[in-house]
Amino acid sequence: MMEFPFSAIAWQLMLALRWTVGLSLIAFFGGGLVALVLLVARITNTRWVNMAIACYVQIFQGTPLLMQLFLTYFGLALLGLQTSPLVAAAVCLTLYTSAFLCEIWRGCVEAIPKGQWEASSSLALNYLEQLRYVILPQAARIAMPPTAGFLVQVIKGTALASVIGFVEITKAGQMMSNVTHKPFLIYGCVALLYFALCYPISRWSQHLEARLRPSPQHA
Repeated sequence: MMEFPFSAIAWQLMLALRWTVGLSLIAFFGGGLVALVLLVARITNTRWVNMAIACYVQIFQGTPLLMQLFLTYFGLALLGLQTSPLVAAAVCLTLYTSAFLCEIWRGCVEAIPKGQWEASSSLALNYLEQLRYVILPQAARIAMPPTAGFLVQVIKGTALASVIGFVEITKAGQMMSNVTHKPFLIYGCVALLYFALCYPISRWSQHLEARLRPSPQHA
């Protein structure tokens, strides 16, 4: 059995870490853009639009992410689209992220007092101007902690992309484990890398929540 120095193992995992971070950023920011469009469409109170978006959200929230990855990867191939594990994972995780962020942000918009809508309407602002200048800035403040917290779920969700052949740290760990026959060491290092990514974001989310929580006298 060939022996690999720990430095070589760590280097390979760090190379794969770039893809985990990259996929997470694609999914988070791509999903955020899609979620923003869905959010604006959903709060227009058009019945059929609300029903369509609610169905979209329920599909992604009610089915396993692993199954969504399989359907995206093999579904794109059935449509005749040449794809790769990276493209399939990016598309699937973007849609998955958009569904959850849309619901998170919708709850934040609904938390804005009705009086804010009425006050902005009295200033002769149209609907989009009300959203842009009054409602969304206030909702964004409320949404920051749960949005940052959901980023942790996105990062951990990228591990499932390994099942369609995308080489991020979980897949790299699996390959290194097969070669070195040291699964405890390899997967321990993988777990530490995930922790190093997720823990600071979790702490930041908790800090934002404490900082933005209304003081008792204003509650």
